[in-house]
Amino acid sequence: MSLPSLFSLENRTALVTGGTRGIGAQMAIALAEAGADIVLVQRDTTNQTTKQTIETLGRKATIYTADLSSRPAVSELSKTVLADGHDISILVTCAGIQRRHPAELFPDSDWDEVLQVNLSTVFTLCRDIGAYMLTRPVFPGTESSSPSGGYRGSIINVASLVSFQGGITVPAYAAAKGGIAQLTKALSNEWASKGVNVNAIAPGYVATDMNEALINNPERAQQILVRIPAGRWGSAEDFKGPTVFLAGRASLYVSGEILTVDGGWMGR
Repeated sequence: MSLPSLFSLENRTALVTGGTRGIGAQMAIALAEAGADIVLVQRDTTNQTTKQTIETLGRKATIYTADLSSRPAVSELSKTVLADGHDISILVTCAGIQRRHPAELFPDSDWDEVLQVNLSTVFTLCRDIGAYMLTRPVFPGTESSSPSGGYRGSIINVASLVSFQGGITVPAYAAAKGGIAQLTKALSNEWASKGVNVNAIAPGYVATDMNEALINNPERAQQILVRIPAGRWGSAEDFKGPTVFLAGRASLYVSGEILTVDGGWMGR
């Protein structure tokens, strides 16, 4: 298999949540640059930026709307996308929310919302799209990649440094992202032998809207920066390469991995 083919996603379709901005937008664009068509899951259709960028690359981009904090809405999402004929062989679950309170004051409502969006919704999408991937044909030339006869698809969840560390004033987010790491491994244990690879990317400190509270706190921002061996905060573009790697044939023997993209933070 040639090197370019290892990273080509031609004739693939990816479903991406959280693709309107930040890391998720760059992940979706990277997949399109590698040749995939993209199904974007958004709260509404107001933000068309990612869709338009993908279309300028000559790829198809389709928006489906869903409230990812609503269990019934998420339960219907996969059914609708698959019924419309989209052959999803890549799933990227990047959508997430953040709520910050001291642990002793953390409201039940915020806990429930963060766990729903950041963990329960991810499980539902992995379960439903994963079930479809298990039934789809294998990709030609990958017959030796699994005992089931070949490679069928890739799931990429978005974890976090708090999948490993506890964080401060983010107990719900830490609980959810810790769950993402373990969910990724559990699904990999069942599906890797059946041709579906399940991995996660754990971003370090990245200059996006979700980290605005940290960025706007000069003392805390400096404390973070001095610990990052790379000497800078991450950018959303830093996630394009890892996403394409985990989405295709270059990573056929990689599953159950939590890939940290953190400028060396976890090695410090």
